[in-house]
Amino acid sequence: MIDEFAKDYLHGDLREVREELVGKLDGLSEYDVRRPLTATGTNLLGLVKHLTLTEARYFGEVFGRPFPAPLPRWDDRAARGADMWATENETRAELVDGYRRAWAHSDATIAALAVDAPGHVPWWPRPDVLLFNILVHVLTETNRHAGHADILREQLDGSLATGSHHDAQFWAARRAEVERAARAAGVPS
Repeated sequence: MIDEFAKDYLHGDLREVREELVGKLDGLSEYDVRRPLTATGTNLLGLVKHLTLTEARYFGEVFGRPFPAPLPRWDDRAARGADMWATENETRAELVDGYRRAWAHSDATIAALAVDAPGHVPWWPRPDVLLFNILVHVLTETNRHAGHADILREQLDGSLATGSHHDAQFWAARRAEVERAARAAGVPS
């Protein structure tokens, strides 16, 4: 009983955060979804592309259920990092559609397997896993990148994370309060 509850609960959270992440692209120009917003080049569309590979690989080859589209080998050093940004030839629509196809493949794997179904992650130090481990891992990874997306979107146009119940005036006052405290803490006594 707890096994099905855990699987359904984690899967539900994963479905929700996927939609939130893709929603961060809404209303932005092609440039803004692709532009590097950190020193390492992190960008919104790159997060989508990265999570596509993450889901396709973890819910695919880890359980002997290969994703139907070609993926770079996990041990291909030349391909590392290429999933973190979109080339000028990759469209937003193609990348979002690819992510949604990865969701469908992942969802089929999750539905088909018991939460304690065994899998194998050759790139992990403890490679023998269960579906439960992969659900937790992918949910954690997706939430991590959704947090990045929240910050990137806020940098671009001030849009706040889903669920914020405060207006711009509240956030301006909060920022001023945080700035005041930082300056006061930085003053030598």
